[in-house]
This record gives sequence, C-alpha cells and structure tokens, in this order.
Amino acid sequence: MAQIPDKILRRSAEARAKKEGRPVDEILAEMKGEAPAAEAGPASAPAEAPPVEAPAGAAAAPAVAPEPVAAATAVAAAVEEEAAVERNGDLNGAKSARLLTVIRAGGVQRIRSAPTDRVTVWPHLLAIEFVALLVVLILLITLATFLDAPLLEFANFNEQPNPSKAPWYFLGLQELLSYFDPQIAGIIVPTFGAIAIAIIPYIDKNPSVRPSHRKFAIMLFTFFIMAAAVLTILGSFFRGPGFNFTFPWEDGIFFDDLKSLLE
Repeated sequence: MAQIPDKILRRSAEARAKKEGRPVDEILAEMKGEAPAAEAGPASAPAEAPPVEAPAGAAAAPAVAPEPVAAATAVAAAVEEEAAVERNGDLNGAKSARLLTVIRAGGVQRIRSAPTDRVTVWPHLLAIEFVALLVVLILLITLATFLDAPLLEFANFNEQPNPSKAPWYFLGLQELLSYFDPQIAGIIVPTFGAIAIAIIPYIDKNPSVRPSHRKFAIMLFTFFIMAAAVLTILGSFFRGPGFNFTFPWEDGIFFDDLKSLLE
C-alpha cells in the first residue's frame, strides 16, 4: 500500500477533529493505525474480557487484525479529504463556495401553452377594417363628385338594344348560355361551382396561411376565379350584334351602357 504523506494525513485529521471535537493527535493516531497515548491519571486499565469459547463442532473463526482495517479506513478518508480540498480550495484559508446542484429553467418556469401568432379582433382587426372603410368611402365620394354618370331612359320594349347584355357580374352566366342548355348553364354549373369553392377548406385542412403551404387550395380557387374572369371578359368585349363572336379591335365594343356614356 502506498505511503500517504504526513501533510495530507495532518490536514485530514485537522478537518475531522474540527468536525468531531476531538484531539488532532488522537485522530491522527487512529488514521496511522497506532494506539493513542495513555492519559495520565488514577484511572485503572479496564479488565480484560474473558475469552468466549466456541461451540463444539464449530470451526474456529480466524482472528481479524484491527490495524490493517483502520489503516485502510484512514487511507480512504485521507484520499477523500484531499479530493475535497482540491475541489473546494484550501481548508486553512478563506471559506470556499460549493455548487449544490443545477436546476434547469424548465423545471421552475413551466410554459403551459406555446405562444401563437394570434391577435384579438378588437382593436387589431376592427381598426384595420375601419381604416379600409374610410379609404373606400373617400374614393366613392371623389368619383361621385367629379364623374358624371347619368341614368338611361326608360326601357322601351319596341326598341331593344342589340346585343342586349346583362350587367357585367352576370355576363359570365350569359356567356355560358351560348354553349349549354339553360338548365345546365343557369343552375347546375353555378351550383356545383359554389359548392366546390365552399368545400375547399374541408379538403385542404392545412392551418398554415402561407401560400407555399396551401398549393392545392390556391390552385383550386384560382381555377374557378380564372374561369369566371374569362367568361366575363368574353361576354363583355367579344360579343357583338345578335350576341355573335366579334373582335373588339375590328368592330368595336358592343355594350349599350358604354355607348351611352361615350355619347
């Protein structure tokens, strides 16, 4: 067994003596495996205990020497004390700090729910809508002040315009009537188109609002919007007398309301 330096044993003995309130020499003697010095006094040595006889037929127990056990205990205690000194600093100097434990922030500050990018209706949404309403109102007042838009004369059944076109928001349906039966163009196609637009959120259930994440929904909605826009443009600019197909850059635009405004 390696010999432990006296300096380390002395330091460990001082620490134990301070903790247990015993003399340093007595603890140092125990750590070295030596018997402590006898104290002077009238007290007599304790009587030696009588030997205990082993029962018949039992093997004799081997004698255990206390000194090697005490020496091993002293060595372990000395090594532990030296390691504590290296971790926490010199025991003869100032007090050293000791790290008890590390607590993670999640164990103390628990987040019940993850933050979301949501805003309240009032005042965020309603404030934006109110500003948009004011902008549109100012634009309409400006157009009504500076743009003259007279009403047409009363309808005369004997003098019908040719072609007789519906308002622009119904020209897509009027264009469909040129290709299909009124039952199909006026009822079945508009009904299925409205149902298809209404079920888009149930087909594409992605909660994201980014266009790159909603490609199917945007593609489907764009198809219906473009189809309605193409039918409206054809009915407005490419239909002439008798609602026949014509080119606006050759024959002009046949729209009764537009002609009255231009005159």
